[in-house]
Amino acid sequence: MSGLKSKRIVVTGGAGFLGSFVTARLRETGCEKVFTVRSSDYDLRDKDCIIKLFRDAGPEVIIHLAAVVGGIGANMANPGSYFYDNAMMGIQLIEYARRFGVEKFVAAGTICAYPKFTPVPFKEEDLWAGYPEETNAPYGLAKKMMLVQSQAYRQQYGFNSIFLLPVNLYGPRDNFDPSSSHVIPALIKKCVDAVESGADKIVVWGSGEASREFLYVTDAARAIVMAAEKYDKSEPVNIGAGFEIKINALISLIARLCGFKGRIVYDASKPDGQPRRCLDTKKAFDEFGFKAETEFETGLRATIEWYKNNRGAAAL
Repeated sequence: MSGLKSKRIVVTGGAGFLGSFVTARLRETGCEKVFTVRSSDYDLRDKDCIIKLFRDAGPEVIIHLAAVVGGIGANMANPGSYFYDNAMMGIQLIEYARRFGVEKFVAAGTICAYPKFTPVPFKEEDLWAGYPEETNAPYGLAKKMMLVQSQAYRQQYGFNSIFLLPVNLYGPRDNFDPSSSHVIPALIKKCVDAVESGADKIVVWGSGEASREFLYVTDAARAIVMAAEKYDKSEPVNIGAGFEIKINALISLIARLCGFKGRIVYDASKPDGQPRRCLDTKKAFDEFGFKAETEFETGLRATIEWYKNNRGAAAL
């Protein structure tokens, strides 16, 4: 980590789910000048707040993780704000990073940027082969614009910006709010609550036939720090675990780990989202040596245990 240790590093979203683990990883590896950006202190949609951030922190490296995110229901309810908020943050941060002479900008994109019917496993070169899945396209496209900007700025200004494509994340400190949570925390909450209330069934969205890939949050944090240290090219890079699991199998696994033995009812009137998700992770290994390490069931057990012990915090 010699390349980052002496740098002033700004982590946007540094107090959030992924950001808190990235910040911890940076500090574990010897980085002492890490500046955590909270939305309550700096509204990154506002250029004056961005300018204030750059003057306050004097960043040499920016890791941009701040985002307005949610599951399928939240994306369907907020397509306009999800597009605007994410696009404005990314576009303005990259522009002012260039103006202020930032040495490196690390942009976290999203797997939602891939076309709806991408061949599995998703390869980075397929990113522009079609339109994203409709329920989260505005969010996915807003984040994808950072890739366009990153490559354009490298071409015109020589600006060193990289673009990473993390798959669905999970782990302790995830968002368990039913109105905006992603699939794993939503299912954990349903199962734990059902066990405690004695409910004989849980209802889940969709058919259960869609597949997803999941990456444990500490693995994701390690990948992002490795890329910040070692990767300096314009091509996007997938960050994932390289496996897929059907939602119905995921639900059965989570139910077993939570001790829920009731019925699982599928609400087929609700959308499945993208039919399949699974990344080709070869480039991340070839370019900067990243490979996921956490076994899926091990990660799920840790996430369930955290939720059981921190439900007050998870509900905030």
